[in-house]
Amino acid sequence: MTDSDTKKIRDQLTRALRERDRYRSELDRLQRRIQKMAIPPLLLATVSRLVDESFVVIHTPSGNDFLVASPFETLKPGDTVGVDQQTLKIVKILPSNVDSFIAGMELDEKPMETYEDIGGLDDIIVTLREVVELPLTNPELFSIVGIEPPNGVLLEGPPGTGKTLIARAVANATHATFIRLVGSELIQKYIGEGARLVRELFSLAREKAPAVLFIDEIDAVASKRTQDSQVSDREVQRTLMQLLAEMDGFEINEQVKIIAATNRPDILDPAILRPGRFDRIIKVELPDAKGRLEIFKIHTRNMPLAEDVQLKKIASNLDNLSGADIKSICTESGMNAIRENRRIVTKDDFYKAFDQYIRKLREGRPAAAVYS
Repeated sequence: MTDSDTKKIRDQLTRALRERDRYRSELDRLQRRIQKMAIPPLLLATVSRLVDESFVVIHTPSGNDFLVASPFETLKPGDTVGVDQQTLKIVKILPSNVDSFIAGMELDEKPMETYEDIGGLDDIIVTLREVVELPLTNPELFSIVGIEPPNGVLLEGPPGTGKTLIARAVANATHATFIRLVGSELIQKYIGEGARLVRELFSLAREKAPAVLFIDEIDAVASKRTQDSQVSDREVQRTLMQLLAEMDGFEINEQVKIIAATNRPDILDPAILRPGRFDRIIKVELPDAKGRLEIFKIHTRNMPLAEDVQLKKIASNLDNLSGADIKSICTESGMNAIRENRRIVTKDDFYKAFDQYIRKLREGRPAAAVYS
């Protein structure tokens, strides 16, 4: 046998081994697929209550309740489980069914904002600490006095006055999870979807307790109901009814507080403002000269200011500004210094920024887009 014959036989053997490995891999894949197809489908059920360490009561889609053995120590009421169709044995615990939209909303377990980041709202902070912070940090005080703490707080006022900032600061002070969404996001296309999202939103808040649930622009989902409503309006009303039901269903000892915000209090449904729902209505107005000075100090505390910058005089001269407007002006004044290759911000930079702010507003651009 020549060397060429030996090489040819080796090549054939190598190809044969590769083919064998490929077929083995394909065989393993098909066997795994057959095993998956052979697994019988499981029936979904919900854990109603825990009887003891060994047994739980489950609720099936047929409406019947069954007492079954509990093979998992981590089961708790409300969990969704997969059970065998014949024996009703619990086989698997399913993950939380919180909608991906709810799970993807703004959720901050450790907000960084504090009361020191808020200027001109001292009275509002005192009220919020009484109705939101105290029930979360010292609930026993209300039990001693024999009263129930307020369920929710409604902040009303023009945009940019710090309503969201206040809510985040309260969550920080109470070491609570901050959950925020806009009311319009609860308005869904299909019937019943908005109500389902409300249920899952409150379920998530209870799961993350202690929590501060902040609903911005609540007027989108809580506007006044009318008799001549269309199909889309009726879906909004269903969502509102579910929101009211969830607020009424809060227990006294639940560590969840609701803060809502609106700049259209005149169109809110009266049902959402009755006692037991939004017990406190707090008006957040534009800051006065003293408040503007405090806000200017907050937003310039890390800025190198020239000696001619008198914040008190600037705050007195620039009136009718919200906190967001002042922040934008401070940012733009810093940009003016950067454009001129300076490392210090002067008085002229502030007034130039304010002139640009006024010019853009006269052109019809919203305040938030002045410097975009």
